[in-house]
Amino acid sequence: MAISLPYVQAHSNISKVLEKIKNASLPPRFTQDYLATKLGIKSSAAKPVIPFLKRIGFLGSDGVPTDLYKAFRNSVESGRAAAEGLRIGYREIFEINEYANDLSDAELKGIVVQITGLEPDARNTQAIVGSFKALKEFADFNADPPAEKIVQVESIAQLESELAPTNSRRSSDTLSLSYTINLNFPATSDIAVFDAIFKSLKDHLLK
Repeated sequence: MAISLPYVQAHSNISKVLEKIKNASLPPRFTQDYLATKLGIKSSAAKPVIPFLKRIGFLGSDGVPTDLYKAFRNSVESGRAAAEGLRIGYREIFEINEYANDLSDAELKGIVVQITGLEPDARNTQAIVGSFKALKEFADFNADPPAEKIVQVESIAQLESELAPTNSRRSSDTLSLSYTINLNFPATSDIAVFDAIFKSLKDHLLK
């Protein structure tokens, strides 16, 4: 079955929008009004950039900017975020060649034709290749991945004292074992993720 890859026919608009995103304020939702009014890009040919941003993981289905979008606005993280977006949007290409970002135009087109079933000279084939290259211009594939947040818990007893009820569940003659636990937290600002991790520890380790 042929696969649809993200593209914008007027793919030069991808570069224009991404440049504007870097310097503009973060919108609650990325809409056509925001594109025209806040970013100053009023051409109707630029409107397809919005679904393109959704395909590469910069926007949610509701148009709300994702953490990847926010990272792209950070000058230090921008290249890494663009590279990750390229891998998300063109996952099937990277599955065929993990170094797709280093392919020549002819090699890239060959994979696009292979995946999509399009003709080599089809307009959409050219648009996919052009859109891939437009996003790649912002990508840094040598950038370090975001550091994991690491929390070291010295012992089960310490963790229990923070999470368990005040009255101890252990009797005085129970053998006490001490462990060191390293928790690798995902890079997220969602407090619900951390609540779920500690709840799981409490439910399964502190019985």
